[in-house]
Amino acid sequence: MRSTKLRIALYGKNGHQLQSLIDTPHPRAEVVAICEVAQIPPGISPREEDSLDAILARDDVDLVSLCSPRRIDQAGDAIRCLRAGKHVLAEKPAALSERELDEILRVAEETGRCFREMGGTIFDHPYLAMRKIVQSGAIGEIVQVFAQKSYPYYPGRPQDEAMDGGLFLQCGIHAARMIEHVGGHRLVSLYRMETGLGNPAQGALQMAAAFQGRLENGGCASAIANYLNPTGFGRWGNEALRVFGTRGMVESTDSGGRTRLIIGDKDLGALPAPASTDSYSSRLITHLLDGVPMPLSLEEELHPLRALLRAEVFNK
Repeated sequence: MRSTKLRIALYGKNGHQLQSLIDTPHPRAEVVAICEVAQIPPGISPREEDSLDAILARDDVDLVSLCSPRRIDQAGDAIRCLRAGKHVLAEKPAALSERELDEILRVAEETGRCFREMGGTIFDHPYLAMRKIVQSGAIGEIVQVFAQKSYPYYPGRPQDEAMDGGLFLQCGIHAARMIEHVGGHRLVSLYRMETGLGNPAQGALQMAAAFQGRLENGGCASAIANYLNPTGFGRWGNEALRVFGTRGMVESTDSGGRTRLIIGDKDLGALPAPASTDSYSSRLITHLLDGVPMPLSLEEELHPLRALLRAEVFNK
């Protein structure tokens, strides 16, 4: 008999840390333990532990949500959790090398535990609607995709990429996901460029990045990522996505604030917002409790990260 409630431990505050559960508790999930977290879900009193080892020693934890204090340690933390019999949900980037990523997946298969990266980019409006339009064939064969992800700079931005994975991985991953998960084709080759120009701290932090890639169907993809989103924009993330096909195009700008679908000579205007959508965390809870498949396979979910990890540098 399957458990009726998923028991979750939150470890670390270096990331989003299952924010949807913190904002709105899920009826089928319970946070039973925390360690080094910044925000506790309302209306509960989980036991606070002093280490990840203490969490792993507990037999009432089914899933560990990892936002490890140093991202460079997170792959090792994930492997420890899996070997302790816990499912793992890891903040992005889940690993800082392809070798680490493959080791995580090997251990997950060996232990029979579920491993997932916090990969909810396409589950929010309008990206899920755009994905469905692409899948329907309405805009034809996808030839080119452009994505943008921009965050603000603030003094607490880590100058050491070991802390959060750095601009290309922790910010650029969103652009890569939009290209693959909405555009419908994998990136099979990638070239990247970065610059630290404009870094107020004059440290190692990269401030802007760009990449160009080939899609598996022969199409082209390009993206930009930066820490240059001005506060006057009004939103933390400044996102844009444009998907061009042989019959039309679909786009989202201003972080989903503006959308547009054009097919041939018809401007069909903005994409309607759905009445409701299930969050990534809600889908994961249902997957673990009921065995309902996730909308993306693990391979599909992780491939954008794999593509970024394989990217060749062209500004050495």
